[in-house]
Amino acid sequence: MNQPIHPVPVAAIDRILAMAFAEDHPRGDLTADTIVPVDARATAVVSAREPGVLSGGLVFARAMATLNENIEVTQLVADGEKFAAGDELLKVEGPAASVLSAERVALNLLQRMSAIATATRELVDLVSHTKARIADTRKTTPGPRVLERYAVRCGGGVNHRDNLSEAFMAKDNHLALLGEGEELTAALEAVRARLGHTTAMEVEVDRIEQIPAVLAAKVDIIMLDNFDLADIPDAIELIDGQAIIEASGTVSASTARAIAETGVDIISSGAITHSVRAIDLGLDMVIA
Repeated sequence: MNQPIHPVPVAAIDRILAMAFAEDHPRGDLTADTIVPVDARATAVVSAREPGVLSGGLVFARAMATLNENIEVTQLVADGEKFAAGDELLKVEGPAASVLSAERVALNLLQRMSAIATATRELVDLVSHTKARIADTRKTTPGPRVLERYAVRCGGGVNHRDNLSEAFMAKDNHLALLGEGEELTAALEAVRARLGHTTAMEVEVDRIEQIPAVLAAKVDIIMLDNFDLADIPDAIELIDGQAIIEASGTVSASTARAIAETGVDIISSGAITHSVRAIDLGLDMVIA
């Protein structure tokens, strides 16, 4: 890990938590509020039941404090660090009823974020001997995208565009409306004339025949979408350093290394955010 993991703004975390608790705790916790003594205090530990990479320590702590600011959380493993099965990750102390009421929301987010970080790190490690970097996509859960993108950074990956407003990226359905050959080049050149000088242009191609027209428009990034592995070297040779090359589509632990070894600059994966299984973490009370 040699890149800074820029944190999520607290205001963004609290906005997501407000929605989560409005859903899970709309009128209090019927069970905890009626069965747990008001003055009962709890000490609990979040432990790993399988190995992974941690992400979401601050999110977990803010979730616990949402219902009761007197709950204290001590993070024992830093975000971005690997853990083994059985490791203690966080310690929680405070009013027992509030700890129990916040447990599910806090754990759900911690488990999903850590799963994304873990999936990302797996791909990062597989391509670490090449120049390729692993990037996410916009295939995130609507709402908590900022948390999922942070988790990608915890795993050693980099973020693609945050949203549709942030960057120009023409995909296959855009290109279908623009024509081919000189017609496509002219359309992209017209876009370049309208964009500010600091805005990069990325264009997705799904076959090598599209590349010359895109190159002629002097775009900054060309995405090779769902290219056969055997065709990627030919595309790289054709582009010849005139644009950053991104590979996407069918990226997995079984394909990432081979794709990276072709010499692409970026490998983007939707699976690291949309197809992960929550890491198995548990919060257990410590009985004195």
